[in-house]
Amino acid sequence: MGRRRDADRVVEQVDTGQAELLPDPDRAGSWTLLLDGAPQSHVDLTDPTHLEFEYVRRLAAALDLIAPPGAPLRVLHLGGGALTLPRYVTATRPGSTQRVSEVDGALVELVRRALPWPTDPRLRVRVADARSTLTASRDASYDVVVADVFAGARTPAHLTSVEYAAEVARVLRPDGWYLANIADGPPLRHARAQVATVRSVLPRACLVGDAAVLRGRRYGNLVLVAGRVEPPVPELTRRAAGDWFPGRVLAGEELDRFAGGAGVVRDADATASTPPPPGIFSVRR
Repeated sequence: MGRRRDADRVVEQVDTGQAELLPDPDRAGSWTLLLDGAPQSHVDLTDPTHLEFEYVRRLAAALDLIAPPGAPLRVLHLGGGALTLPRYVTATRPGSTQRVSEVDGALVELVRRALPWPTDPRLRVRVADARSTLTASRDASYDVVVADVFAGARTPAHLTSVEYAAEVARVLRPDGWYLANIADGPPLRHARAQVATVRSVLPRACLVGDAAVLRGRRYGNLVLVAGRVEPPVPELTRRAAGDWFPGRVLAGEELDRFAGGAGVVRDADATASTPPPPGIFSVRR
């Protein structure tokens, strides 16, 4: 059961750890979800287009640019958290059909109870493993697959392999897009391997992130945009440069150099993503 330690904070044990819901002291109606101390989601219940996390704004920028404004999309979200991006898509692309795959059923119920999302018959949340959801999906059934899956602060190994990426490619329509949140730090072995692995099946790609993270100077989040047609690099570059925390976009030869020498990851040798440095997460309580 949930318990409140102060006026609003909620702490509850879920299937994958201890979840906390913290009210945002600077923005009424906004909450941060943490799992075992690692921030997982930030949602604004009054304005779902307000996106606090830098990498989520970059995922949203890609969602904005891969189809005409307002056009509905079929989106599969691997990893649910507090449903920040599904709420964003519902607000910005009415009529979109969305499926959310979240492995933690207790977390889904906590979010449903404490941070309810608007009723929308086209938005369905399923308690299931991300890869199992892919395997059960039809060929060419989605315009977009968004991957933001973490067990604690690490992406599970079975979601890093070329066999997994091939399943993503299978369920995407020919002009569909894979958007992935990749967390890594120096020397970026995991990120480089993920770019090489995904591009082996979805060859047209770009990588968006903070310049210091892209150069391997600190731990952080990178957003991979991959498909079978050229990504909207100029527009993504402008959006990244104009962000609250400006970022860069690697594409073409720059992305080739970034991934140069990295091997394709296979199920047999896949490992979870790089753990974050101790003490990196600090959220006001």
